[in-house]
Amino acid sequence: MTGSGRHGTRRRFPPSLPLRAATALVSACLVTGCGALPGATGGAREPVTVMTWAPEGTRATNMPGMPAMAQAYARWTNGGGGIDGHELRVVTCNEHNDPAGAAACARRAVDEGVVAVVGSYSHHGRAFMAPLEAAGIPYIGGYGVADDEFTSYLSYPVNGGQPALLAGNGMQLADACERVSLVRPDSVTGDDLPYLLNSGLAQRKHRTATDIPAAEDAGEYAAEARQSRRQAGEEGGCVTAALGERTAHFFDSFRRLPSDGRDVKVSSVLGSVDQPLVDRTGGPNSPFEGAYITGWYPDAGDERWGPMKQVIREHAFGDNRIDPADAGVQTTWIAYTVLRRVIEVLDTEEVTAGKVTHALNRGVRVDTGGLTPPLRWRFQDMLGMPSFPRIVNRGVTFQVVRQGRLVAQKRGFVDTGPTLRNSSSL
Repeated sequence: MTGSGRHGTRRRFPPSLPLRAATALVSACLVTGCGALPGATGGAREPVTVMTWAPEGTRATNMPGMPAMAQAYARWTNGGGGIDGHELRVVTCNEHNDPAGAAACARRAVDEGVVAVVGSYSHHGRAFMAPLEAAGIPYIGGYGVADDEFTSYLSYPVNGGQPALLAGNGMQLADACERVSLVRPDSVTGDDLPYLLNSGLAQRKHRTATDIPAAEDAGEYAAEARQSRRQAGEEGGCVTAALGERTAHFFDSFRRLPSDGRDVKVSSVLGSVDQPLVDRTGGPNSPFEGAYITGWYPDAGDERWGPMKQVIREHAFGDNRIDPADAGVQTTWIAYTVLRRVIEVLDTEEVTAGKVTHALNRGVRVDTGGLTPPLRWRFQDMLGMPSFPRIVNRGVTFQVVRQGRLVAQKRGFVDTGPTLRNSSSL
């Protein structure tokens, strides 16, 4: 569902209006669209317009499920009368996975007068945050791949992003692996990943991973696969990769290597490997069988995802872009849960970007139904480390692929906060 502008004011019939005349007026409104009718979507309050963006149709990572989930969420919400009487209007934008596209989406958000950008994906924080900051528009629940999501005063992350995943992955592998090879993007963002992974490894054993940069848009990774296996050692070694959508290409190259008798386990993080990828690559026969995966949220089979799955079944109308096991879809659901809570707390006739920001800064507390720890963005709730000061959710989950399904390796959330603080000294 997309939209811009303002909804018409609610028509009210005077008490003396005859029933036949009232019926005729209602019929005319249905034909001509003369504003909201009693009981129509959104109630009597002003509509709330937000934006969700993500890259689609690019050579690198694509996240079409995020705007699709936002649209399904709006249909569900408006079918039930909106949020606190406000119709929810969702504008979507293709970020194209480049700085110009990210900046264009941000400028469009300003032009549309959105009150927030919600549940979106972009690597290009510098390109999109400046226009949002200039207009005072908050960025709620970004995917967590841009550094600016954890530094901008108008960003309200719902997870710990790549920092928490890599630190957590190091913690998960520390007890399972004698040596670790890390294959990561050869990019500015990728340059931080070895420090984060090593901070997690250091929590258990004083070792560092072999750093193997790789092109993010390569078609195959035979050279990197050979190097990673060799550096993992003869026995008890692990290879972990965080290449986004290209992670599948790397592990395809990895499994094609001629056997040399080495016992090497594989690993990755949510967003690089998820349940849809395991399904596409063979389920129980995929190269990820037995892999260690670090995620932000409970595994996709957890009952806490039930409400989201019901909304997808009833309001996505078979949209195959939406997979409830996709981390982008899950992040978008949680981000809109935050938006809903903020609007309900405001309890105002008109929701503005300034009011949303004020409520978040004042400490509105969001219960996500156990999908994350309770979320709050007061100064005292934030991690406070120089590189990632805006992180409020330091929890990750340890998962493993068993019989083709991502399942919990360890129950509950693991706190990466102390590990992330240690990473700044590495």
